[in-house]
Order: sequence, then C-alpha cells, then structure tokens
Amino acid sequence: MAGSSVQGVSDVIAPAAERRGRPDLDRGHSPLLLIAIVAALVAALAYVAFSIHEDVEATGARVTTYLPYILLFVALTIALGFEFVNGFHDTANAVATVIYTHALPPSVAVIWSGFFNFLGVLLSSGAVAFGIVSLLPVELILQVGSGAGFAMVFALLIAAILWNLGTWFLGLPASSSHTLIGSIIGVGVANALMHGRSGTSGVDWSKATEICWSLLLSPLIGFVAAGGLLLTLRVLVRNPALYAEPDAKAPPPLWIRGLLIATCTGVSFAHGSNDGQKGMGLIMLILIGTVPTAYALNRALPESSVSQFRQTSQAASAVVAGKAAGYDIIGDPRPAVTAYVAAQKVDSGTYPALSVMIRQIGEAVERYGSLAQVPAEAVGNTRNDMYLASEAIRFLMKDKESALSPTEADTLKAYKGSLDEATRFIPIWVKVAVAVALGLGTMVGWKRIVVTVGERIGKTHLTYAQGASAELVAATTIAAADLYGLPVSTTHVLSSGVAGTMVANRSGLQFGTLRALAMAWLLTLPVAMVLAGTLYVLFSKLF
Repeated sequence: MAGSSVQGVSDVIAPAAERRGRPDLDRGHSPLLLIAIVAALVAALAYVAFSIHEDVEATGARVTTYLPYILLFVALTIALGFEFVNGFHDTANAVATVIYTHALPPSVAVIWSGFFNFLGVLLSSGAVAFGIVSLLPVELILQVGSGAGFAMVFALLIAAILWNLGTWFLGLPASSSHTLIGSIIGVGVANALMHGRSGTSGVDWSKATEICWSLLLSPLIGFVAAGGLLLTLRVLVRNPALYAEPDAKAPPPLWIRGLLIATCTGVSFAHGSNDGQKGMGLIMLILIGTVPTAYALNRALPESSVSQFRQTSQAASAVVAGKAAGYDIIGDPRPAVTAYVAAQKVDSGTYPALSVMIRQIGEAVERYGSLAQVPAEAVGNTRNDMYLASEAIRFLMKDKESALSPTEADTLKAYKGSLDEATRFIPIWVKVAVAVALGLGTMVGWKRIVVTVGERIGKTHLTYAQGASAELVAATTIAAADLYGLPVSTTHVLSSGVAGTMVANRSGLQFGTLRALAMAWLLTLPVAMVLAGTLYVLFSKLF
C-alpha cells in the first residue's frame, strides 16, 4: 500500500506493504446515519438544558444573572468536546482488530463500538472520575467557581483537546489519559509557581505517582499478556484457521467471528466505563462552580444515609478529638486543614482543626435535617468543609505517623464514605451527555488511527488469534483498572497487545512505527503539562 493512499497518516510512520487482506476503509456512512448523529447531538443538548433547568428549579433559588449559565454552557461545550475527540481518537482500540480480520465491515464496527462505549459510560461506577479530580490543587477545587477555577478547567481541557487532535491528525494512537493527567499536573505546577511556591507543591504527587504507575505498567501488561495468550492458544487450539491471514473476500468462520465481536464489545464497553469518567469528574467541578445550589451537595441523598452520616460523624469526631487531646484551636479551622491537605504534613494544629471541622459539619447537617434543606448561601461552605475533611482523612489514613489503630482507621473510613456520598455524585444526565459525546465520537474520524493499529505495527497482516488475544487482554486490563478506580490508557494497552502478538507470532515489527509511537507516548505528558500550564497563566489574566 503506498503511503499516499492512507489518508492523514504522518510521514514519520513508514508505509506498510500492499496487503491483499486490507479491508475497504473508504466507504463512508450513509446520509441517514449522519442525520441521526446530528439529531442525537441536538436531543442530548436539549436534555442537558432541561435537566439543569429542573435541578435549579428544584432548589427554589432565584436566577438573578445569566452570566454563570453562559460560562456553564461554554465550559460544558468544551468538556463534551473533549469526550467527543476522545471517542474518535480512541476508536481504533476497539475496532481495528474486527475490521482487519473482516469480522465486521468498518461502518458497522464503529457504530457497534459507539453503542457499547455509550453503555459503558452509563453503567460506570464514578470512582475514576473523582480519582482524576483528586490530582487538582486543593485551593482551586475549593474555589472552582472563581476566575482561577474557570481558568483551570478551560486550560486543562483545551490543552488535552489540542494534543489529542494533533496526534490524531498524524495517525498516532497516543493516550487521552496521559494527556489529561499531564494537563492537570501542568495546571497544578503553574498555579503553585504563580503563588510563589515550589512547583512540586501544586500536585498530589502520591496520587499522581499511583496513576502514573498504572499508566506505565498497563502497556507492559498488554504486551506480555497478549503475546502469552497467543502462545497459549497455539498450544490449546490447533485450528490453523485461527492463525492464518484473513481472506478479504470472505468473513471468518462463525465461531471466530463471534469471538472477535465479543472482544471488540468488551474493549468498547471497558473504554466507555473508564475513559468516559474523566470528563464526568471535570463536568461536576464545572457544575459545582457555576450552580452550587443544585450540584455542590447530593440533594437526592435518602434520609437513611443522612442518619448514617450522623452516626459516622459522631464516631469520627470522637477519634479525632482523642488525637487532638491537649491542643486547642481558636477561630476558623479551615486554613489549618487546607494547609495539611496541600502539604500532607501533620503539625500541632492538624488534629484540633480537623476535630472542630468535623463537629461543625455534623452540627450543620443536624441543624438543617437533610442536605436538600441546606440554604443556598451555606451550600458552598458546607460542601467545601466536607471535601476538605474527606481529603484530610484520606491522607491521615495513608500517613504512618498518624498511628491510627485498625478500629480508628475503620471509623474514619466509614465517615469518609459518608462525606463522599454527600459530595461525590454524578447525576444521570451527566452520564447521558458524556455517553452520547463519547459514543458518537467513535463513529467519526476513526480511519487514521485504525490504519496505524491494523497495518503499521507488525510486518504481517493481523490474524484472528492475534486480534482476539490483544482485545481480550485490553478489555480485562481496563475493567480491572476501573474496578480499582485507576485511569489506564486503552490506546497503550491495545497497541502494546498487538505488538506483543506480533512478537509472539514471529511476524516482526515495523520499528519506524514503534519509534513514532514511543516518541508520541514520551512527549504526551511534558507537552500537555507545558500547554496546560501556559494556557492557565494566560486564562488567569483574562478571568
């Protein structure tokens, strides 16, 4: 295949040889499908607008200015735009194998993948969403409705979109997860430097390290596990059809086709479940900053959860008060707790301040009776206090110097769970909006990276067994990461899995492609950091 015949693939990737088994990638979607996509986008936007109106109406708050809603509209458009780009940037991870083994025609494959990406988002847990948010500087999270808060959200989302679009244009399957995390770190470092602090103080590095390990290890797992699975299949399943180059003129045998479609479905669902959550967490920050009366606290929390909150609050208060014995604090406890969360170093004021804050939170919930009854003017402070207390407890439970007994740790963990239930929630309409953006995104712009994954990693055509092995390992790895609330790169796992099967099959690798991929992977974090940090400084001066 001549390099000029592959639309949009960069010259840095050496073109593969002509392959008789290459699928027809030039057939576009029908006009009816394009009309359906536009109609779905319009319907989703209308549903979002209606849901926000209903949620605000339910609070009884009077609308005195439309400026927050204008900012909300712009921020939501950018956030959903990130998920849309994420969709077509990462489509190749799920569909390249079924397309290049002729298990599904390209147009059917991307629609199928889009639907299961949609379902994956809808049924996701939300754990990854708030894991991403925890990386952000605590002072910006507490002031997300300020100019600095909007500068943060706009900077990291726009930086992530720009890098994703650039790597997509070059046909490079880079990681959207790496990009977003690099953007978050860049904003945190820039914010710290702007306030005269060390750049290393602007990020929760323990959480960043945990996430970076998951992003680093996942492609290694994909490479080794996919190659190992292929070798295992060769021993256990002797059917030669599995290991032969697919025939472009005939679909694979039914059982092989079913296996490949099943693995494509698994990767699509897992991708939606994991990657879709990254946008959810940021959208919740946007909502908290612009419409706190409706979204700062979980107003739908049932009475039973509020009763449980009172119990866990009293128990946690007793534990922290015991640690604070002999010390006292006069005045506002928030600065001391905020300083601890930012620096993660216990001093003489940490436990007394946290004890006072826990007691004040408990008294507030007791006074109002339920979160739905918290008045508009108190919502922001109550939410911030809960968030601060939750983060402080998270770090205390990880700090060996806190010397918590197992019973005390369990008590604080239960209290943290109650705090998170009140502040870390995702309305169903947010899931629907992200699901639509990600699902529809998978149906457009997929060809560039599909060609790279399908043709330009190995020197031979992808076989049925290779496709199934890479997809099965990718789906399992991503699902396991989702279970533990860790963001992983679908792109890295799948691309590495394909490379692993090529090595196991002794097919050979195209090192020009691998060098380009490695360069994109290595540059993603630093480029995203610089882009986001620069944009944050610029936007901070504008807002």
